[in-house]
Amino acid sequence: MNKIVAWHFSDPACPWAYSSRPAIARVRWRFGDQIDWRLVMIGLSETAERYDEIGYTPARMTAGHRKFEQRFGMPFGSGVKARMAPSTRACRAIVAAREESMDLGYAALRAIQLMQFTTPRLLDDDEHLREALEDVDGLDAAAVVAAIDDPAIVALYEEDKARTRSAEGRPTHVQNRHSEADGPVRYTAPSVIFDMPDGRWLEVGGFQPFESYDNALANLAPELERRPSPERATDAVLAYPVGLTTAEVASIMRTSDLDDADQHGTERELIAGVDSGELVMRPMGTDALWRPASALRSGREPDALAA
Repeated sequence: MNKIVAWHFSDPACPWAYSSRPAIARVRWRFGDQIDWRLVMIGLSETAERYDEIGYTPARMTAGHRKFEQRFGMPFGSGVKARMAPSTRACRAIVAAREESMDLGYAALRAIQLMQFTTPRLLDDDEHLREALEDVDGLDAAAVVAAIDDPAIVALYEEDKARTRSAEGRPTHVQNRHSEADGPVRYTAPSVIFDMPDGRWLEVGGFQPFESYDNALANLAPELERRPSPERATDAVLAYPVGLTTAEVASIMRTSDLDDADQHGTERELIAGVDSGELVMRPMGTDALWRPASALRSGREPDALAA
């Protein structure tokens, strides 16, 4: 049976896309491989001059990140970057990784997002991108960075940009969850379009809570199997060798959609997992990335929850 296809619009420079990771992680856990996720890169900025024109500075960006951290729980760094950087080269690196496999593309997105939001490194510095991508198991970071200017990768990136800028008249546009910052009406991150094999579709435009995705899928495909939350926080991490932040695990661990995520309680469980030797913890800004100890020993490739 053909799967539902989820067209997922994202960009490594967007804090909304980054902050949506807990909700997307819960969707991915609940429905697993019943949904075929397809990553589409938005291309928020081609040059840094665009930020200068609107008065957006590194200090202003860092101040804004504090609000995202407090509201949504993903880790952020405390430093101020040396300058603003466009996301074009980072997007193309993710497209190059995506050409290896969709899972590697998603893992590359995660690695570059963590670099962008928890370190002083810059999205348009090829050496910084290479260093970030070296953390992705199964990916040749140097080859990916070398492919950033490959005409074939540039063409695929331009196709992504064109798909992103096709939102005029669509539900995302009607709901005012779009942007016209660079001209055409475009999807904002992290918009998701669910396409059914029979031609039906639903959009979840822009930043949305988990319930919006869940409601869309319940209406499109009520027959989908729904996996309950795991018994232990450690079990969520063990299922995904690519690693999860505390906020992502806490979202997966919600025993009911009516319950709030318990990030502090989840963190205590994850620390216990480190103490038992099942997990390893890598400090990441104000939080951490939790990974199975066995994945680091075996060098396993990333799982699809890299999305």
